[in-house]
Amino acid sequence: MIKKIPAIDLMNKKVVRLYKGDKKFVKEYGDPIMIAKKLSQFVDLIHIVDLDGAFEGSPKNLDVVQEIIKETGLKVEVGGGFRTYESIEKAYNIGVTYVIVGTAAFDLEFLRKVTQDFTNITVSLDVEKGKLKTKGWLENSNKNLKDAFEVFKQYTKRFIYTDTTKDGTLEGISSYINKFWNDEEVIYAGGITSVEDIKKLEIIGFDGAIIGKALYEGKIKLEDLKGDKYEVKENYSRS
Repeated sequence: MIKKIPAIDLMNKKVVRLYKGDKKFVKEYGDPIMIAKKLSQFVDLIHIVDLDGAFEGSPKNLDVVQEIIKETGLKVEVGGGFRTYESIEKAYNIGVTYVIVGTAAFDLEFLRKVTQDFTNITVSLDVEKGKLKTKGWLENSNKNLKDAFEVFKQYTKRFIYTDTTKDGTLEGISSYINKFWNDEEVIYAGGITSVEDIKKLEIIGFDGAIIGKALYEGKIKLEDLKGDKYEVKENYSRS
């Protein structure tokens, strides 16, 4: 069964949602600790994006992440600006379960090092029309998704696929998505609007679905998340 994973995007210590990753189009939803406590009644894993970290190149909200873990006991996957060994180490030291690496994954020596030294490193595949985006979605790369995936899967078996053209839009998922992986764990994000979208993703073969704006706008109810328990596997490393 596909796992439903609620998202908390952090900017200036608040929960927000952006439209297609553009910080000019931001909507605030409130206090992250209170929201995390509410989510903890329904799920055991949440997805956190440090948007300040993504835009500035280093995590800025790990204090908030640490407080969420302390106050709720939730498992946390977190991304946003993790481009140094030290920042990843700090995240694991405060109790994060999965650290998400995006731009820095293209440095294969760096990726080799962190996947050898830490478990559960997750690579973010931020996609626009089949091409990967880098540096907090600000730049396009010329790397084909499937080619890059073939390289990355030598180092980790856990990925987050984000359709950046759909993120924060409430437009539903794209119709052209096809499964490009085998036994790797791949989680989808971007545009999920309904329970039907989640069912479509399960049919495609995704292992998880990250739900953000649809929850905050009431398109998907918290009760729809209930019952999911996330099994943390400890073999997501190359070593």
